[in-house]
Amino acid sequence: MVTLVIGTGAVCRDGYRGVVRAAVIDPAARAITHVVVEPEGRAGLARLVPFDLVDATPDQIRLRCTEAEFASLEPAEETLAEFVPGYGVPVQLLPPGWRAAGEPAVEGGTISRVPEMETVDIVPAGEVEEHRGDHVHAADGDIGQVHALRIDPGSRQVTHVLVREGHLWARKDVAVPFDKVAGFDDGIRLSLTRQQVQDLPPADSDPGG
Repeated sequence: MVTLVIGTGAVCRDGYRGVVRAAVIDPAARAITHVVVEPEGRAGLARLVPFDLVDATPDQIRLRCTEAEFASLEPAEETLAEFVPGYGVPVQLLPPGWRAAGEPAVEGGTISRVPEMETVDIVPAGEVEEHRGDHVHAADGDIGQVHALRIDPGSRQVTHVLVREGHLWARKDVAVPFDKVAGFDDGIRLSLTRQQVQDLPPADSDPGG
């Protein structure tokens, strides 16, 4: 079983580094399809990394690709500049060699943070994107936040959602069986009540803190 901690660092084969920002799940198959990895300090360049390219450990994600291969993966988001000379519509700003999410796009060496920019997530059709800190709703109210996922690496099936439940002074991670997920409306919705979640045993590990 693999525990994927959202927010963990990721490193490519050639040492290029990033951060896991989200996990992409196919609700019908109850399986993870991609992780969203953003290069360190480079907003708007997150890529959809197929889970087949991911080796997950509690402390770090290793990606079976190089920086150049990472740059050519499908975009997970696009950073749009609203005003670029010569363009009447928002355009995507990309460093040379990076795959664009669509047209129009402008190549540049860096992506600057300016007030006119916005970052837009790109999620494959029929799938959902879960971020660390997304709310988890029990049948009778909020219960906590998404912290990690447990995954069967052979089938890529998500077996548990690790929910960070409780107050700051009494927090614990609870492993909620994925078959208790009722939907993905505004976070994750469970078929369990808050008491049923609280009665679950603490997760047997807390990777990533």
